[in-house]
Amino acid sequence: MTRSKICGITRIEDSLACARHGADAIGLVFYPPSPRHVSTAQAHAIARALPPFVTTVALFVDPSPDLVEQVLREVHPDVLQFHGNEAPELCASFGISWLKAVRVKAGLNLVEYATRYRGAQGLLLDTFVEGQAGGTGLSFDWSLIPADLPLPVVLSGGLAPDNVSAAIRQVKPWAVDVSSGVEAAKGIKSEAKIAAFMQGVRNASL
Repeated sequence: MTRSKICGITRIEDSLACARHGADAIGLVFYPPSPRHVSTAQAHAIARALPPFVTTVALFVDPSPDLVEQVLREVHPDVLQFHGNEAPELCASFGISWLKAVRVKAGLNLVEYATRYRGAQGLLLDTFVEGQAGGTGLSFDWSLIPADLPLPVVLSGGLAPDNVSAAIRQVKPWAVDVSSGVEAAKGIKSEAKIAAFMQGVRNASL
């Protein structure tokens, strides 16, 4: 079955709802301009409350190495996710698995991009919106994704309960990633939407 990550978690109860409904991973945002930003203390409490076998992913946008090291020390995430213009060497310098996000638009050579970041565990494909690093709630043209990408694809950008099955069937990604598509308000998740999204993921493999 396609794996799933629910990003932008800010509350323990939301992380537990993700786990209950079968999400494989949760995302914790360490980017102050985001409405889903969490402190290391918040993130530590959320991560400690999770049951076994739910992966924690720490998301950054052009961070200082000191911030990443602080999060590693205080939160102990399983995976790092980089959403900015980070060099491959920086992403790989922390001794932990990492994902590289790319905001997809026409004319971007995704094979070339994936080759540059070949040390990543996967390539997260998000929607390009000028001036926004992610979390836009908008999808992109999935036909822009080449079939020969050399990294596993994590599909993001505008996914929601009503389109995730179709997205999985068309793109056949390794995993899907959702944030605003399962929210009641920015940073506050809806358990009903989480349940519906996860049902959509399961339905795609039937």
